[in-house]
Amino acid sequence: MDPTAFTLFGIDIQWYGILIATGAFLAIVLGIKQTKTTVGITEDDFIDSVLWILPIAVVCARLYYVVFFDFAYYMANPMQILNFREGGLAIYGGVIGGIIVGWIFCKRRKINFFTLFDIAAPGLALAQGIGRWGNFINQEAHGGPTDLPWGIMVNGIKVHPTFLYESIVDIGLFFFLYFYLRKHKKYEGQMAATYMVVYSLARFFIEGLRTDSLMLGSFRVSQLVSIGGIIIGLIVGYMNRKNLVKK
Repeated sequence: MDPTAFTLFGIDIQWYGILIATGAFLAIVLGIKQTKTTVGITEDDFIDSVLWILPIAVVCARLYYVVFFDFAYYMANPMQILNFREGGLAIYGGVIGGIIVGWIFCKRRKINFFTLFDIAAPGLALAQGIGRWGNFINQEAHGGPTDLPWGIMVNGIKVHPTFLYESIVDIGLFFFLYFYLRKHKKYEGQMAATYMVVYSLARFFIEGLRTDSLMLGSFRVSQLVSIGGIIIGLIVGYMNRKNLVKK
């Protein structure tokens, strides 16, 4: 499939960009909808948080890729750091940057950070699930050779469709968070903690199948971050639930 969807005023518009934009749009719509039934955060609060978080998250996703992909190359060619069209956005960088900015935003607005994260978690999972199909179109983010019947052909070799594995997990996580846990959560931060643990656990194993992992020495960066995500998610869930019991 051609990665270019169409050309507008001489500029090629890529399917990957369209899918990412679609996922982001749906995540924002879902977030706005949830504010109508959430105490402590208004629709304006959520929209303002998006205006801060989204652009900085994109920048952080790019910087994460630059640092761990080929830092020496980008230092020698600094203008290429701004060349987003060549590809190179790492979801973990965006999530980390978004969490930091979201925390600062909530502190300034005197909003419960975990309430905001709970609102964002279902849409974030859905956006990731949609965005992963851009990897399929670009024939990237796949795994190594496999004989499994659902393998896909890339350059004449049948490989693991790791983009598909992650997309299934992400969309399944979205359905669980939005249609079940949202209505049955027992404490603030439960949806956020569940997202962090489930996504990080799945990503840890899926990353082990990929052939294009960003590396830190002999370690896969995303697996290291996944371990951190699992630990933090478990701590958040435990502490927030414990605080609820104390109340």
